[in-house]
Amino acid sequence: MLSIRDVHAGYGATPILFGVSLDVRQGEAVALLGRNGMGKTTLMKTVMGFLRPWRGALEFEGQPVSGLTPHEIARLGVGLVPENRRIFPGLTVRENLELGLSAVADRSAKLRRERYEQVFGYFPRLRERIDQAGKTLSGGEQQMLAIGRVMMAGARLILMDEPTQGLAPAMVRVIRDIIGELKRHGVTVLLVEQNARVALAICDRGYIMEKGVIVFEGPSKELRESPVTREKLGV
Repeated sequence: MLSIRDVHAGYGATPILFGVSLDVRQGEAVALLGRNGMGKTTLMKTVMGFLRPWRGALEFEGQPVSGLTPHEIARLGVGLVPENRRIFPGLTVRENLELGLSAVADRSAKLRRERYEQVFGYFPRLRERIDQAGKTLSGGEQQMLAIGRVMMAGARLILMDEPTQGLAPAMVRVIRDIIGELKRHGVTVLLVEQNARVALAICDRGYIMEKGVIVFEGPSKELRESPVTREKLGV
């Protein structure tokens, strides 16, 4: 579903990614692991079109996306749940969710109802708080809203950047279960996560990134048992 080949990218004249290659197959959840500052978020921004790769190729469902804008990539079916959630704090839950529909060509009442019911099926708390401002939600509820927003857009591939960051253990379990449920319903997930134990419990496969390159990859069971994981991530 997502193919990344020999991607180099950075900010200004500063290189961050040095020939990254990875694949995400349809229906999988794939973990991208590594310590802070290793290039994981930069890769997500490059996939989503916020950064142009200096070299290399990115394809979504066989279509090159390297030169597309973020909104064009979103309309193809890729959604980003960014680090720190980035909801609009002054807008209500409803208004935040409605923004997800801006990436959809068909904005009929029928599709709107279907998307709302899908989101509320996963996140009944959002239905209860539909007219509350985003800034009044807890951290966990804001994360639900950020995920719900990309679901409103109909994303078939969801990029999640540190979704459990700063959350209480009980809410971490909720987010973990939600990602598992998305996967069971056929949504493909690329998960950047500091909590390697949580990520490898959810995901089918994983990649470890260090200083802008992939240094190890394999099935989650293999990563959990590998001394490389302990060495690189300290788990």
